[in-house]
Amino acid sequence: MKIGKSDNIKDSSFSIEYKEKYISSISHINDPYKMNWVEGTQLWGTIKAPEGIETTVIRNLTEHNTFKEVYKFTNNTEFDIFSKLGDTSIYTTFNDDYDAADICMVNKCHAHIWCGGEVSYVMGLRMGGEAPHLGLILTRGSLNSYSVERDLSLMSNDRGDFLLHIAPFQLAPGESYMIEWELFWHKGKEDFYNILLTYPNYVHIQAENYTLFENEAIHIDIIHHENLINHEVEISRDGKPIVFNKEKNILKIREEDLSPGEYCYSVKISGIMAEAKIFVLPEIKKVTKSRCEFIVNMQQYHNINSHLDGAYLIYDNEDHQMFYSHYHDHNGGRERVGMGVLLARFLRNNENEQVEESLKKYISYIRRELYDEKTGMVYNDIKRNNDIHRLYNYSWLAVLFKELYLTWKSETYLKDMAKVLLSYYKHGGANFYPIEMPMFEMLTLLEEAKLDTERNNIFGYFKEHINIINQYGISYPKSEVNFEQSIVAPAANLLLEMYKLTDDNKFLIEANKHVKILELFNGLQPDYHLYETAIRHWDGYWFGKSKLYGDTFPHYWSAYTGRVYQNLAEITNDPEYYKKAEASLRSVLNLFSSDGSASCAKITPYTVNGITGGFYDPWSNDQDWGLYFMFDYHN
Repeated sequence: MKIGKSDNIKDSSFSIEYKEKYISSISHINDPYKMNWVEGTQLWGTIKAPEGIETTVIRNLTEHNTFKEVYKFTNNTEFDIFSKLGDTSIYTTFNDDYDAADICMVNKCHAHIWCGGEVSYVMGLRMGGEAPHLGLILTRGSLNSYSVERDLSLMSNDRGDFLLHIAPFQLAPGESYMIEWELFWHKGKEDFYNILLTYPNYVHIQAENYTLFENEAIHIDIIHHENLINHEVEISRDGKPIVFNKEKNILKIREEDLSPGEYCYSVKISGIMAEAKIFVLPEIKKVTKSRCEFIVNMQQYHNINSHLDGAYLIYDNEDHQMFYSHYHDHNGGRERVGMGVLLARFLRNNENEQVEESLKKYISYIRRELYDEKTGMVYNDIKRNNDIHRLYNYSWLAVLFKELYLTWKSETYLKDMAKVLLSYYKHGGANFYPIEMPMFEMLTLLEEAKLDTERNNIFGYFKEHINIINQYGISYPKSEVNFEQSIVAPAANLLLEMYKLTDDNKFLIEANKHVKILELFNGLQPDYHLYETAIRHWDGYWFGKSKLYGDTFPHYWSAYTGRVYQNLAEITNDPEYYKKAEASLRSVLNLFSSDGSASCAKITPYTVNGITGGFYDPWSNDQDWGLYFMFDYHN
C-alpha cells in the first residue's frame, strides 16, 4: 500500500491521528468531550482487496472544511482482475458500541449506513445528541453493501467494525478503480441531509411510506443538485421505465394498485444512479388474520402428556416443525407471550371460533405453567420454573390479561392483571425499565371496574417507579444490554403514561428528553428495512436459529419506538410524530409473510465475522409484538 499525507493533522475543525498508515483517531478540535469517532479492532482505512491489486491512499483537508480520502485500486498484474461483492472493502470503524450510558452519551455514536451504489453515505450521530456529529458521503465510485466484524467477547454490546464493500469491478492490467469520500461535521439529521444536497453527485429519494398496504398509493419525491436540473433523467421500477412528473425541480413518482411484494425504484441522472426499496403488504387485517391462523395451526403444541400442552412455540420455517428448548429465549414463555397478546387483540374486533378455542387453551397453559393466580408470580418457563426470574415477563403477561379483559369482558382477567403488576413491583420492578407497560390504560380499566384498592396500590408503586426513572435521567441503568433503544423507549413511554395520569407538564418535559435520545437510534435511509428502524444488533443471536450476531434491520422491538411516538403524538397532536409513529410501526412488518409465517429478525450485513448474512432468520419466534403494535394502532 502507498499512502499520502499520513502525518497527524490538527487543522480546521478536524483533528486526525495516524498509527502507521491508518487512522487511529478522528475528533473535532472544539469538542468539549474530545470524542474519538474511530474505535475498533482494526484501524480506519484498513483495506481488503484481491491478490494483485495495489492500493494507494491519499488524504487531505479541503477548503470546505471536510476531510477527503481517496482510495485507488490498481491491477498490477499481467492478467485481468474481476472482483466479486465482498472482495474489496475498506474499514470505517465508527465508534458504535455500548458502554455505560454516561459514556455513550458523549463518546459513542450511532452509525446509520447506506450503501446505495453511487449514492452512499454514513450518518454518524453522537448517542446523546449533542453536536458536532460526523458524516461521510461517497463522491466517487460505488458501495454495494457492508459487513461487520464483532468482538464476540463483548456479546451484545459491540456492534463491530464496519467494512464498506466496493461494488464489483473489472480491471485490465494497469487499470485503476477509484473510491473517494469526504467526512464532514454536521448538527443532526436535518443538517446532515441538507449538506448531502450540496454535493452534485447526491440524489435524495424520499417516499411518503416505504412500507405500504395494497390499497395505498406510492408517493416518491426525488431531489437533486441544481447542476443536474437540465440533465436527462431515467426512472425505473425493477428495471422497467415508469412515468414520472416534474414540479419545481422535484421529480415525482405516483403509482397505485401494485401487488404485494418488494419494489426497487432506480433513478439515473447524468450517469449517477440512486435507488429506493418499497414494500407492499396485504391490508393489515389480512396480514394479522393470516398470522393468527398460522400460530393456531402451526405453533400451538398439543400433547396431554407434556407440560407444554397448549403452548405457543417457535416454528422453524426451514424444517417445518415446532421447536422448544428450556434455553431461555427458546422456551415456552417470555417474549413468546406476544403470540397470545396478538390473538387476543385480533379477537376484540373479529370473530374466529378456531382462534378463540386456541387462545382459551393457551390461557389454561399460562395459568398452569407460567402464572401463580394467588401471588401474581410470573414464571420463566414450564413447570413454574424461575431459574431466571425476569421482570420483563411481568409486564407482558399483564398486557395479555388486559387484552383478554378487553376482548371477553371478564373481570377475572382484570384482577389477574392487577396481581401481576403488584407482584412485579414487590419483586423490585420500580428499579426496572419494562418494555410495554400501558399504565394509563390499565389503571383506567381498574378505576372503571371500581377495583379502587388495586388501582391505588399500583399507582402508588408507579409513582415510586417514575421517581426512580427521573433520578437516573439519561444516565440509564444497564439491563441485558449496557445501553440500547429498548432501555430509552420505556423511560420515555412510562413518563408519558404518568403525564396522562396526572396532567403534570413536568413529566412531559422529562419524557421529551428521552424521546430526543430515542430518535437517534433511527435512520432515514431510503429502504423499507431501514427507514425509521432502530439500530439493534444482537437479537438474531439470542432468538434466531442462525445464532448470528449483527445488525437486525428490522427487529420487531424497533416498533416500540413507534409506540412511543404514537403516545407522544396523541398527547401533543403533533403531526410529525404521527408520521414518525406510522413509519416506525410499519418498518417491522416485512418480518411477516402473506401465508402467516414470520421471522424473528433480518440479519442485514453482507457478512458477520465472515459468516454470510443478508437473510431473514428461519424461526418464527417472538416477533408478534411488532404486528400487535401495528394492528392495535389501526384498530
